[in-house]
Amino acid sequence: MALAFYDENLYILNMKKDAEVKASQVPYIVERLNATTPDSIPPASVMKQLATAIDAGKKYKSIKDIVVPSGSSSPMRERASRSLAAVKSLVLRDKDEKLASEFENHEKVLSILQSLFDAEGDFLRRNVSCSEDSLSLIKDIHGVPPGSFLVKLSEVIGSFKTLRKMAILWCKIVAELRRLWGEELHIPGIPLDEFPDLHSCLLYQQLQVINCCVSRKKRHAIASKSLEAALRDAKRFSPESAKGVNAPGHLLYAKTSSGELVLRLGAGSKAPNLFMLESGEPIYSPIPQEGPLLTEDLIKETEEFVLRTGSVGAGCSQLLSDMQGFKAANPGCILEDFVRWHSPPDWTDSEPTDEANETSSSDGGNSSSTKGYLSSRMQKEGNLWRELWETSKPVPAVKQAPLFDEELAVEGILNHMENISPSELFEQFFISLLGLGTLMAEAKLSSNDYLSKLFYECKDYFVVTCQGRPWSEKVDDICQVYETMEAMIVNPDEVVKAMKQADEARTPGSETKRISFLKLGLNFGIKDRNPRKPSPRSESSSEESPMKQSSLFSKNKPPKPGSASPGEKTPSAEDSDWTLV
Repeated sequence: MALAFYDENLYILNMKKDAEVKASQVPYIVERLNATTPDSIPPASVMKQLATAIDAGKKYKSIKDIVVPSGSSSPMRERASRSLAAVKSLVLRDKDEKLASEFENHEKVLSILQSLFDAEGDFLRRNVSCSEDSLSLIKDIHGVPPGSFLVKLSEVIGSFKTLRKMAILWCKIVAELRRLWGEELHIPGIPLDEFPDLHSCLLYQQLQVINCCVSRKKRHAIASKSLEAALRDAKRFSPESAKGVNAPGHLLYAKTSSGELVLRLGAGSKAPNLFMLESGEPIYSPIPQEGPLLTEDLIKETEEFVLRTGSVGAGCSQLLSDMQGFKAANPGCILEDFVRWHSPPDWTDSEPTDEANETSSSDGGNSSSTKGYLSSRMQKEGNLWRELWETSKPVPAVKQAPLFDEELAVEGILNHMENISPSELFEQFFISLLGLGTLMAEAKLSSNDYLSKLFYECKDYFVVTCQGRPWSEKVDDICQVYETMEAMIVNPDEVVKAMKQADEARTPGSETKRISFLKLGLNFGIKDRNPRKPSPRSESSSEESPMKQSSLFSKNKPPKPGSASPGEKTPSAEDSDWTLV
């Protein structure tokens, strides 16, 4: 007769396995994401999953290597002879089919993605109230603004449990970004028209560039229509009748020194107290071309190129563009007019000196007038400004060859996103959520007399560790400290109790101050956890003493010699790297 045998440990293990299986199912993930409250910080389980993805992603060069295993036939090769439109259609259809085959609840995943791109919805919207001092954390760790699209995307991606699912979702996101760009729609949760924030992570900067390019395309279309309307109306109205009551108000004419009326093109507003020297007509500031949008990687490439070649091509192109626009907006102008508007320090209104008179006489008197004269550098033979002025033609900015090609820039960004290194991608997701969680925790814990001290030591650890390179090697330790911070919010009484016990157990008169960061999250039973599986490099250390496994946090450990990069301040004993011991 068989007897029933009850093993409590086996029961707990099975319960844990069932919970992990449930947590990996799409309906549960969707339900958890939709149920996220505005006051909750990103869960430590998501941070751990992203940390796992960082480690696992180091085996792959590109995100495509995860989605399409090496050795499989390339659909692009097979369709090389087909039209571009057909190829794009088939590629997008393949991505949808891949998404459907990978996820058992395809419709639920799509609903999450739709919520993510809904600018008016409350999906994963959190209450973040912080001061300017608190926001400095984002700059310190190279994170992103707390309410941005990238933060929400990071939590969605980190909620899935396999690297392949995370990669396929990312490919779907890039396809949606490409669609928005093609339809000239902005990405929600990203500034509409701002230069890239170099204090943020590279991925956020690239999303800013895409939105800024969308805004520029729209402005360019409006400017083109306005110019075409002006040219049409100029044919209907003579210059004399254009000044009549019924004439279009957008037609602006300038009288040249010969008395001819010429239409101004691409003119903006009047320049204050500036008039053309030869005709006396008011000077209008031209509507200029917009400069390049450079992310931190492109700035570095540009600087290296200039140092290597000594090229100033970009500066010359901008100057030539400004001259062409100025000539179009101010018919009959001369170089002196442009210099007075563009570079006032190179123009003097007083009577010329003897040296200036001699230089002016040598070139026929073209460099000065009775009202002033150009600077010495402008009068020198072979001056770049004079050479460019003589070759430039009156062309409004909207009709010029673009200094910055928005189409090319965005296409390059989207291609980079499609081929990005997995570890690089997940590192940026991880740092985005780390910034949000820390900012929210500070708002909750800074007023707690006992927990605030522990929290700020957690925050200091994040800042010092993430400023180091490569910080991803310490991602396990960061997760552990984040779990401690989460425990302070979810179970503050238990944390205070543990801290008091640690204080009482501390040896009196100890010279080295040690702060006990016990693995509070594991001890206090935080729900929705997904402990990371140990990576190969940490397996050997997992059998160390229980004292080390309890994760005591040590401060005031002196930095390693030569660890600081050239020109970087070497941390002192007061602000040195934190180390888990």
